[in-house]
Amino acid sequence: MLYVIVAGGGKVGFYLSKTLLAAGYEVLLLEKDREKHRNLAEQLGEAAVHGDGCEVRKLLEVGVTRADIVVAATGDDEDNLVICQMAKERFKVNRVIARINNPKNEAIFHQLGITETVNGTAVLYHMIEQEVETDTVIPLAALQRGNMELVEAALSRHSPIIGLELQQIKLPDGSLIVSLIRNGRGSLPTATTRLEAGDTLIALVNADQEIALCQILAGRQEGR
Repeated sequence: MLYVIVAGGGKVGFYLSKTLLAAGYEVLLLEKDREKHRNLAEQLGEAAVHGDGCEVRKLLEVGVTRADIVVAATGDDEDNLVICQMAKERFKVNRVIARINNPKNEAIFHQLGITETVNGTAVLYHMIEQEVETDTVIPLAALQRGNMELVEAALSRHSPIIGLELQQIKLPDGSLIVSLIRNGRGSLPTATTRLEAGDTLIALVNADQEIALCQILAGRQEGR
């Protein structure tokens, strides 16, 4: 069983941890804000731990030396860079993945050796610039005014949607898969894109359907 440490208990970190737990991974979610940690612990139990992923002592306490993957998913790019560098250089973690909030910082991460990054802002920007298959374009202003959420979901080899084409997956109303990240590279998927273990899906979804979407991507569901 792979052991994954996720640093940052915001929406991205929470739903990623929840998805990985449902898929059978051993997961530990680090959150430094006490109030936020209490809320996370109510939903994730012992998988949520209070602590700062930038602190060497805390990383050692949660077993970073045996971690297979460390994901830095905080809302602060500087913290994410520090976490990934420590995990990779000091503790020799085999795989580190960083969330990037400001697209301008992506080149810095890559220059410093953190090559697996997820940049939701850049994905949305490029998706908005391109026409999707329905010949419609999602305007940025509409997203800003609307009640939309951006969801990231990492697919393990145990995910029930592995091997399916996107058109075979029954998604909740008001949701759209806008990007697929495979081997560190993002792309705009088509209806016939077949999903593989290790893929990360990025979706736009109405806020009231966010949990339902995450459950479909992590749990059992029937093809369309």
